[in-house]
Amino acid sequence: MSEDKLIPIEQLCVHYEIETSLFYELHDFNIIEILSVEDSIFIHEDKIGVVEKVVRMQKDLNINLEGIDTVLNLLDKINDLQTELNAVKNRLRLYED
Repeated sequence: MSEDKLIPIEQLCVHYEIETSLFYELHDFNIIEILSVEDSIFIHEDKIGVVEKVVRMQKDLNINLEGIDTVLNLLDKINDLQTELNAVKNRLRLYED
């Protein structure tokens, strides 16, 4: 993982107006991976979307971390099922044509 794709947690805390402790809690729930480089803590840029979802669920919907973890797992499962459904539809088209 290259360092140019890492984002400092302090920068995200300022941008999203959240506490640093949220990132440690998300790490404890295995929602994000925290990386330590020298004296700074980072997350990979691929996880920014997850952080944004978490912040919205917490601020807008007042969902606790256990609920957020459940929602994220359900969203992943829905995404997997949609992918599987699309694959089945594509196979079915072969027989219809």
